[in-house]
Amino acid sequence: MGMCTLRPSISLERPLNWDRRTLLKLAGGAGAASALAPLMPAWAQSQSRGLGPTLPTLSGPDVALTIGHSAFRLGRRTGHAVTVNGTLPAPLIRLREGQNVRLAVTNTLEEDTSIHWHGILLPFQMDGVPGVSFPGIGPGETFVYEFPIRQSGTFWYHSHSGLQEAMGHYGPMIIDPAGADPVAFDREHVLVLSDWSFLHPHEILRRLKVSPGYFNRQRTTVAGLISGEDGMGFAERRMWAQMRMDPRDISDVTGSTYTYLVNGHGPDDNWTALFEPGERVRLRIINASAMTNFNVRIPGLPMSVVQADGENVRPVEVDEFQI
Repeated sequence: MGMCTLRPSISLERPLNWDRRTLLKLAGGAGAASALAPLMPAWAQSQSRGLGPTLPTLSGPDVALTIGHSAFRLGRRTGHAVTVNGTLPAPLIRLREGQNVRLAVTNTLEEDTSIHWHGILLPFQMDGVPGVSFPGIGPGETFVYEFPIRQSGTFWYHSHSGLQEAMGHYGPMIIDPAGADPVAFDREHVLVLSDWSFLHPHEILRRLKVSPGYFNRQRTTVAGLISGEDGMGFAERRMWAQMRMDPRDISDVTGSTYTYLVNGHGPDDNWTALFEPGERVRLRIINASAMTNFNVRIPGLPMSVVQADGENVRPVEVDEFQI
């Protein structure tokens, strides 16, 4: 599974009978933020016209990727991003089971970089974790990842160098099965969920090291203890204090600092995916965030989970799921 903490990807399928321009909304844990369209790959842009053919992607067996700096705009602010081929998220790479792929990655940064192929079965030298399975990709260097594709499903890729992943160095990877796909669908959309902050990730980490609860805006208080508003007695409060933990610290960094993105889009963009009435739509949903859990639902429409982490599963109908 590689050398990093698992963040699952989930595929959903469900017949949709809404009007053509009904948009797929992500609610709950997934907030939002906006970005400049030119910085987004075609697959990630909202579809405002016609339904047309599948948007272009990078296909195997030979793929060229360049890692560099880009400006990323969110609302009225512009920040610094580390991108792949100049887009955030990175290009969608589409491969097929049975291919022997060659992914040439060129580093134009002034620091080392890398790409880890999350969840992909491959030789350890190709896993992309600097200091563990390979030395990393130095400034001005090109490294060619080459390995056979032995599986299919929804996956993603990202940097394993420094905190580049939190700065935009991540993208989706879809591997089609060699034979017929057991999941029938008329149309599919890829949704990459992520979090973004104009506060540099190294500064975020520094503040967390100074105070683990630095970004926690919902701490318990003495007044809450006295009034009972905090919902816990003195003994329980004492237990949390002994553990030096905040009982309301669900996530180290919250929406007070992060803005949440869907394919690089936020609330001002309102990412939209079109479909024809009656079509069965497959949503390939990937959590590429630095540390955020998302609750996903389409109001009023049940969904069927048909795959998780690249493994087909017996369909499970849900109104909402956490990823």
